[in-house]
Amino acid sequence: MNATGMGVRRFGQVNWLGLYTLSAREIQRFLAVWTQTLAAPLATAGLFLGVFSLAIGPSRGEVMGVPFVHFLAPGILMMTVIQNAFANTSSSILISKVQGNIVDTLMPPLSPTELLLGYTAGGVARGLLVAVAVGLLMLTVLGMGIAHPLWALVFVLLGSAFLAALGIMAAILSNKFDQMAAITNFIVTPLSFLSGTFYSIERLPVAMQVATHVNPVFYLIDGVRYGVIGQSDSSPWLGLGVCTLATLLVMALCWHWFRTGYRMKA
Repeated sequence: MNATGMGVRRFGQVNWLGLYTLSAREIQRFLAVWTQTLAAPLATAGLFLGVFSLAIGPSRGEVMGVPFVHFLAPGILMMTVIQNAFANTSSSILISKVQGNIVDTLMPPLSPTELLLGYTAGGVARGLLVAVAVGLLMLTVLGMGIAHPLWALVFVLLGSAFLAALGIMAAILSNKFDQMAAITNFIVTPLSFLSGTFYSIERLPVAMQVATHVNPVFYLIDGVRYGVIGQSDSSPWLGLGVCTLATLLVMALCWHWFRTGYRMKA
């Protein structure tokens, strides 16, 4: 078959235009409703910090050598980032499936890798913007600095990619909004709340410490905490390895489902 025949990719190894278009669509999608996707998470993070500061802060001693609110802030930042990265990809794909226009994404000449990267780019962009907004709140209101900026950035990007990929996986598995709500309420939210966001895991019983170390989200929150205050419950290098491996595994599964059309094609 010649180079212009049916079934032959005319875009080279990578369809850069298609990948850019899908990524831009996913980014513009959440920017169009920025009060919901960016301002609302900032307000929620501010409320968490305010409530914990008023209710516990004055009576709570230092944690890891810093005031309790300073210990708490990086965990809330990361929790907000991962929740929004997950919501971006999961809502985009699920809405398209429910409305029946997912075909508009599956029909163009996009490979499984390009679909995966395009959707993930939207989740990472939203997570990064939320991190910047919450980070500015921490810097201006709490007067905090950033001990290791590069580590903080690496874990924010890695966490956004991991939860964006989990959002893709959840959206592929779900056919209705209540199924997605179940995944969010019984899997994603417990993973983020029970991962050292509000406490050091040294205060937990040994069995719960072991269980927490199995949770990749713990390493994301612990890694950002190390980047911000310079202290953590585990080695940032260990967290980097665990989170990278978890992200690659989830993305590989999503890639396989895109390639086979699992629960996406009739």
